Amino acid sequence: MAGMDWRPYIATDPQIMHGAACIRGTRVPVSVALDNLAAGETVERILASFPSLKPEHVPAALAYAAAGRVLRS
Repeated sequence: MAGMDWRPYIATDPQIMHGAACIRGTRVPVSVALDNLAAGETVERILASFPSLKPEHVPAALAYAAAGRVLRS
């Protein structure tokens, strides 16, 4: 997954979610997908909880994190 090109799937925009990295075309922050995975949620449950997400968005979020792009406060 680290080799996946996350750029087509992840975007930052200061006008959307205060500039947090989000799944492109949604208001779902990458951190939400990652937090759900860390909490043990399956990809299927994440997709059901966030209908705007597509299956390719979850590995893109992981690739984004693996690239060291996720910052925690």
